Amino acid sequence: MFAERLKTLRLEAKLTQKEISNKLGISQPTYQRYEKSEREPNQEMLQKISSLFNVTIDYLFGNTDNRNTSNIDDDLEKSLDTFKSFDGKPMSDHDREKIREILKEMFDDED
Repeated sequence: MFAERLKTLRLEAKLTQKEISNKLGISQPTYQRYEKSEREPNQEMLQKISSLFNVTIDYLFGNTDNRNTSNIDDDLEKSLDTFKSFDGKPMSDHDREKIREILKEMFDDED
């Protein structure tokens, strides 16, 4: 899955393997091996790749179809901050945390 996603992201960006490898500071053959599933990058390189394409590492490995979950997390946080009460009763931080966990589970299950 990683190799497929990596190639798709590169093609969507309309960049060559050489251009991507230059941006990542690695050789073109090394990058080519990533796209052919002949080699896996280390954690530091995964961070660089995810930053370059603005996606999560989970997306790169096919653990989620959400390219960038931070937007969902930010929206969720903003929404929960506005909920001060429910059904006329004040909501505690604990209540908001329970709701946060339930909503995150729902979004993760959709993947």
